[in-house]
Amino acid sequence: MTELTAAELAAAEPTAEYDSPFLAVVGMAGRFPGAADVAEFWTNLCGGVESITRIGRDPDNGPGGADGYVPAYGLLDDADLFDPEFFGFSQREALITDPQHRLFLECVHQALENAGYDPAAYPGEIGLFAGGSTTRYQAALEAQREAMPFLDDWQIRLATAPDFLATRVAHKLRLRGPVATVQSACSTSLVAIHLAAQALLAGECTIALAGGAAVHPQAPRGSYTEGGIVTSDGKVRAFDAAGAGTVGASAVGVVVLKTLSDALADGDRIHAVLRGTAVNNDGGDKIGFTAPSVEGQAKAIRAAHVVAEVDPATITYVEAHGTGTPLGDPIEVAALTKAFRAGGAEGRGFCALGSVKTNIGHADAAAGVTGFIKAVLCVEHGVLPPSLNFEHPNPQIDWADSPFSVVTERTEWKPAGLPRRAGVSALGLGGTNVHAVLEQPPARPERAPDGRPQLVPLSARSEATLKTAVGLLGARLAARPTLPLGDVAWTLQQGRAAHRVRGFAVARDTADAARILSGGEPGRLVRGTAPAEVSVPVFLFPGQGSQHVGMARELYAREPEFRRRLDEGCELAARTLGLDLRDVFFPQERGSDSDEAEQLLGTIRVSQPAVFVVEYALAMLWRSWGIRPGAVVGHSLGAWAAACVAGVFTLPDAVRLVVERGRLLQGLPQGTMLALELPEREAAVLLPEGLSVAAVNGPGRCTISGRRELIEQFATDLKEQGIEGRLLHIATAGHSPLVEPIMAEFEAAVAAVPRQRPQVPFLSDTTGDWVTDEVTNPSYWSAHLRRPVRFGQALTTLFDGPDRILLEVGPGRTLASLARQHPGIGAGHRVIQSLPHPNDESSDHEAFLTAVGRLWLAGVAVDWARMQGGRGHHRVELPGYPFERRRFLVEPARPGRSAAAGAVHLGEAEPGPAQVGADPADGSEALSAPAGDGPESRISGAFAEILGLSHLDRHENFFDLGGDSLIATRLAGWIRDEFAVELSVRDVFLAPTVAGLAAAVEERLAG
Repeated sequence: MTELTAAELAAAEPTAEYDSPFLAVVGMAGRFPGAADVAEFWTNLCGGVESITRIGRDPDNGPGGADGYVPAYGLLDDADLFDPEFFGFSQREALITDPQHRLFLECVHQALENAGYDPAAYPGEIGLFAGGSTTRYQAALEAQREAMPFLDDWQIRLATAPDFLATRVAHKLRLRGPVATVQSACSTSLVAIHLAAQALLAGECTIALAGGAAVHPQAPRGSYTEGGIVTSDGKVRAFDAAGAGTVGASAVGVVVLKTLSDALADGDRIHAVLRGTAVNNDGGDKIGFTAPSVEGQAKAIRAAHVVAEVDPATITYVEAHGTGTPLGDPIEVAALTKAFRAGGAEGRGFCALGSVKTNIGHADAAAGVTGFIKAVLCVEHGVLPPSLNFEHPNPQIDWADSPFSVVTERTEWKPAGLPRRAGVSALGLGGTNVHAVLEQPPARPERAPDGRPQLVPLSARSEATLKTAVGLLGARLAARPTLPLGDVAWTLQQGRAAHRVRGFAVARDTADAARILSGGEPGRLVRGTAPAEVSVPVFLFPGQGSQHVGMARELYAREPEFRRRLDEGCELAARTLGLDLRDVFFPQERGSDSDEAEQLLGTIRVSQPAVFVVEYALAMLWRSWGIRPGAVVGHSLGAWAAACVAGVFTLPDAVRLVVERGRLLQGLPQGTMLALELPEREAAVLLPEGLSVAAVNGPGRCTISGRRELIEQFATDLKEQGIEGRLLHIATAGHSPLVEPIMAEFEAAVAAVPRQRPQVPFLSDTTGDWVTDEVTNPSYWSAHLRRPVRFGQALTTLFDGPDRILLEVGPGRTLASLARQHPGIGAGHRVIQSLPHPNDESSDHEAFLTAVGRLWLAGVAVDWARMQGGRGHHRVELPGYPFERRRFLVEPARPGRSAAAGAVHLGEAEPGPAQVGADPADGSEALSAPAGDGPESRISGAFAEILGLSHLDRHENFFDLGGDSLIATRLAGWIRDEFAVELSVRDVFLAPTVAGLAAAVEERLAG
């Protein structure tokens, strides 16, 4: 694949104004003969690959209609495979739904992923216009009804009718914009693109999808009629003298459109600019209903030129309808010539002509979008693939006086002094003509990596699928190491649905991400499963002890919200503290002395407000990213950050009081604290006079407080007894009798400022219980200085409740460690820290992003847009979801055979059959049917037949398993007939399980 460089693109800059009414193609997806996706399709086109299958004359495909006839068809590989669980289908629903509908649903999802949009998270309206072909799946279902009990005519129609092609997608993907099924024969999908464009221009939606489907899992039986539209030799020879007709094909194609201005503003990857479209009908001015018309085609093409505001002389490629029929090709070229001449284009042979039908065949309702996607790829990459099977120009076409010449080999497309522009035509049997004008995309400037680490999230419905997704992304990034990592992260964060099985990596650049995802550093790829019910995190605010010079330095440098909040706190503190805390935090950057900063931070006067403002700024950063506390609790000094975040104090008042707290504590005799791994009762027995228990952090953990000389002697004495203690990095004896002289003065300071009830649940670190009005009493805060901290009890309170997420909001991991070591912690509790330990030399920004990732693993919703801070990232093309497909197909009976000669393939793996249905959840009762022949056994068998399951729990809900009101009606009728009891649909809703319905039947039988 050849792409133009940025310089070459700039040299041929498109003329589309960014505020113009033009549109952008921002995403594509498709399935084509010989190609599982658009990338493979493009590779085949550029390589001149013909993907039409010669079927041969076997009894199942018919003997052919004439000597020399070679049955041929553009087949889709694996058109009968589907991943029902991903889209919320029951296996039975998947089986009866036309494969055409299923593949189209897949492709719409893939197109949105390709564009980088998750419809569930997108705030605007998404529209969809599409149409499909007539298939034989309805007939196959009807022929196999004996094998599928409970299948009625209404269900067959819902599952197969073209009416529901688009609306089924809207239902499954929750699209709320205008959605309509379009039908105009072979021009269907290009008409759908025209209607999608109109909906965007009318403001009915901000994203519009358009496309079509023509899917026959097996080649449809056909016959050859001399002079008909089907060629005898299985080759499409568009515009060639030997052109004698076309070949049928299956295909699915979908494009994603936005206005050009929106696409540029949103950082979308723009594949092409759609400058204009036009559609009309021949009416009755032609020789017959199925005949094409020069006049009608020419008018539609010329109208598209006018709408697109282009001189046709600047269009240098046309993707023609090009069916290879003796009548159609000459008329189409004559119409194109007439339209170009009407627009003033006088040149000869300057415009290349091609037809994708020579590669894959005629895809009926999907033909237009297939040609459109080919043309988009051409204008995007600057390459014209060969139109195949062209050896001798059709003599019925006036090539000498035409602007056109057929492109017969792969050609670099660099029109001199012009942007690449292409026309696309589609002609519907019956007279509908549609034409579109495309232009190369505006150049997207290359951006150097910004050096920021990024959180790369991935999710799936199963561990196996997540592993596949990780491998696919790792391979893509390894192949494209220059892809900006910020763009990769942005695309995944904004453009992918969040499934419960999750994984993430925090990487420094794209090569680093590729190495992690490819298994090079397994410890850095973090996996987990989000719970079904997600709790809101509890914010834990630590006290002193982990403060250090340089804490949160990278967050301050890289996160504007953190910087703004820290600046605000530091400026408020400076008014009474007499120094700028930023000089203490970041002495190197601020030109201050590092040793002096270390000494200042070691004093209680400075460390108290320093820790407070960092914790407050961290909490505000979390909130700005959509992560708000469900409750708060602090440890000693941390209780002040908790109270401020909960709204008890305003920030200015909280800062003033914390500075005052530090000043008063600084004036006390020099003290310190000693952490011991002893229960409170055992420690109390050992305490000498003058020392007291300052904190109980767990059943076997407490902290002793007092004068420094007493604490140091006590530590020495304990060591001689074999008891190790750890002196804390705290320069005062808080929560001891030493603080009693300052309590009254501090209480008066608290009384002088307004206080409000907490706005979020507040857990006291002195009582270990929930409090409300108590924290508005000044005496609470004076007593808080003296009373021992009972953080262990606070943790017990948290762990005694439902599963919670505990997030430490401050420097280090002190509280996270206490929580992890607490005996009450359960498997469902998550404990996460925001910043690394002072002795940990790892990046604080990476640590913070890792905390974001762990919260996301726990199911917490992250506001990715706020997290990225409007940094102007672009969406890039990344691998989509790797579906777990299985075979779902009802084969029709073949000619001359009984209906039973067909087959029903329900949930088969490839190759060979596989067990249907997922294993039941742990502890459930898995059975194909209960033993015996009673009501429960028979109803269980009915559930299995209706829903296509081989395993079910007698207590599983009928509707959770994929049932709906229509199927419930059938089930109720079957029960009435089977057991001769009165039972209504309402009964099914009231007792929607095997066990419940069996009990209802037995009750009626007994009564």
